[in-house]
Amino acid sequence: MRVLVTGGAGYIGSHTCVELLNAGFNVTIFDNFMNSSPAVAERIKLLTSQNVEVVNADVRDRKALIKTMRENSIDAVIHFAGLKAVGESVSNPLAYYDNNVVGLLTLLDAMKECGLNTFVFSSSATVYGAPNYLPLNEVHPLSATNPYGRSKLMIEDILRDLFVSDGTWRIALLRYFNPVGAHFSGAIGENPQGTPNNLMPFLMQVAANKREYLNVWGDDYDTLDGTGVRDYIHVVDLALGHIKALQRLSKNRECLAVNLGTGKGYSVLEVIKTFERVTNQSVPYRICDRRPGDVAACYADSTRAYELLGWKAELGLDAMCADAWRWQQLNPNGYE
Repeated sequence: MRVLVTGGAGYIGSHTCVELLNAGFNVTIFDNFMNSSPAVAERIKLLTSQNVEVVNADVRDRKALIKTMRENSIDAVIHFAGLKAVGESVSNPLAYYDNNVVGLLTLLDAMKECGLNTFVFSSSATVYGAPNYLPLNEVHPLSATNPYGRSKLMIEDILRDLFVSDGTWRIALLRYFNPVGAHFSGAIGENPQGTPNNLMPFLMQVAANKREYLNVWGDDYDTLDGTGVRDYIHVVDLALGHIKALQRLSKNRECLAVNLGTGKGYSVLEVIKTFERVTNQSVPYRICDRRPGDVAACYADSTRAYELLGWKAELGLDAMCADAWRWQQLNPNGYE
């Protein structure tokens, strides 16, 4: 099977490309390198001993999409390309709707033009909004509290409507929880630009003495230690979930939504303590007031992923911390 991976040079996309190639798929990366590096292709080649076609173009470029799909005889699309910072989406919502929603519509139009109908979408647990109950399963009511989350929910609605209108489509909506870690080799990993938005990359920079301390946003939540609890999932486990989704879609015409998480929540302080134990590095932190919009806890019910895809997370928090630190040590300046 020949797979087009939009945003394939990004954090999750690059790890997915490695696992696809190792599983025998042919891969073409389609990326404008807005939040990624062209150097990723060489790292992927290093890890897999396989060449990967790379197209430098924007997902809103219909002609480039059609040309790429036809020239590479694409069979299926995994769609990662999109903007992903919650805070930035609040300050610049039009960019998020343009890039994420218009990009999706352009991509689907190009797929229809080329006769393609197998599509795996990089969705998010943000489509659940503030949890009504835990763990979150796929029948939890959907909502969104910021433009980033709304763009993901809009895309899910579009894809569900598309399937209702044309049942020949094969669609998987993969709802990620909190991806962390890196490839065990340390060759590819998370390379945030500017100030990291998420806990683990910020923690890495503190441990590497690039920042003085880590802000812990609130210690008065109704959790075991008062700090926020999240479902952290190793990026390699997450990547493998996409292969399972493609394998499922090859046998079924359906539109399915599936959580990809471990089913276990870890508090911020648990992550810090685990990282310090695994790496022997000190992580100074300070307690700050809660951030507006943050919830006390959010973690997945991943039962459906195992039942439908035969997938479950295998790597624990120790591996997430160790692999993330190895990437940081080997690549102190990212891909530069």
